[in-house]
Amino acid sequence: MSAIMRNQIIYSIYPRNFSAQGDLKSITAQLPRIKALGADIIWLMPLHPIGRQNRKGTLGSPYAISDYRDINPELGSKEDLKSLAEECHSQGLKLIIDVVYNHTSPDSVLWQQHPQWFYHKEDGRPGNRVGDWSDIIDLDYSHRELWDYQIETLKQWAAIVDGFRCDVASMVPLEFWLEAKRQVAEVNPHCLWLSESVDPQFLLDLRRRNIPVVSDVQILQAFDATYDYDGYKMWRKVLGKELSLEGFANYLNAQEWLYPEHYAKLRFVENHDQDRAASLLQGSELKNWTALSFFLHGPTLIYAGQERALSHLPNLFERDSINWQDGEDLSAFLQSLGKLKHHPVMTDSICTLKAAGGFILGQQQGRKNQGSLIGIFRVQGQETQVKIELPDGHYRNLLNDDEVEIKGGALKAELCPVVLAR
Repeated sequence: MSAIMRNQIIYSIYPRNFSAQGDLKSITAQLPRIKALGADIIWLMPLHPIGRQNRKGTLGSPYAISDYRDINPELGSKEDLKSLAEECHSQGLKLIIDVVYNHTSPDSVLWQQHPQWFYHKEDGRPGNRVGDWSDIIDLDYSHRELWDYQIETLKQWAAIVDGFRCDVASMVPLEFWLEAKRQVAEVNPHCLWLSESVDPQFLLDLRRRNIPVVSDVQILQAFDATYDYDGYKMWRKVLGKELSLEGFANYLNAQEWLYPEHYAKLRFVENHDQDRAASLLQGSELKNWTALSFFLHGPTLIYAGQERALSHLPNLFERDSINWQDGEDLSAFLQSLGKLKHHPVMTDSICTLKAAGGFILGQQQGRKNQGSLIGIFRVQGQETQVKIELPDGHYRNLLNDDEVEIKGGALKAELCPVVLAR
């Protein structure tokens, strides 16, 4: 397993709601600004035509796809996608697109042409195994011809883009992903693979119902990175006062030995399926938790609008354009976190965390003599200082280049977040 995505920043865009125009062309003008945030990869949520049958809302979910091999005309054309990819590359960015291979819309091209490739309920009708996803029907990967079609589709897109974010990848057979990765490498040997793995409770619920699903440990055989939904769920328990900071730190420490060497998990405080972080946190706590998400190794996600500390989560099923004039501009702060994420230590290190009062203290220890990074994050409480196991003296905070002082073995809390190089 490589460390290819360990210190990358992924910027997620829902094209329909990213701009007033809601198309691919309007993204191009924003690329320099996104690059300046420290982004390495642009992830576009699904671009394909949306089914009409059983639509949710007025415009439907982009995850209810009717044709894997076409572009939603409301967003543009394949030529527009090629132009966007070329512009990303000229800016030093990579472009990945969403792959939704667990299911299609009920009126999809595949259903019309190959109904035998779908999951059928006991009454013979198509359906989905989860039950509450009313606008989609599940595919059945026991059909090898389906594998061939899906892999050929991936190869077509891999000739244009740099990789894939794969929706609920845990519900698609691991053997399929391994074969897809092998064949796609013939077209694009540097293709990036990000798995939206499911959260632990959902995985257990599926297994109780005898629905096949693979864990993060398993799926990392085929993917460069998985979602950190296990860590995210623990974080939400902390915010809900169901878990202590010590319990949270201990869980993230366990990831170092639970997961394979050089594992990479996508860190985030928000995404298109979860609450905006600014609707849960404000001020110093928002900045400190965000900084911790960059300090942990593995790619970090910025969901479009996060740089404005927006609290409104755009509606997936309607036109709900981001108000770029709203909120507080956190761009400079995210730029500083981008520099942290790209520090050489972050590519190959062991992370250890501990809780101290309302603080999370972290260390990224480089494994090849790159030194280490020490992070101090005041995520709870009103303490005025935190004890630090470093010699007294003056240090440089990598996040803003300010000088900070450790005196009497303690650091002033109002300076946090702080990251020091050793």
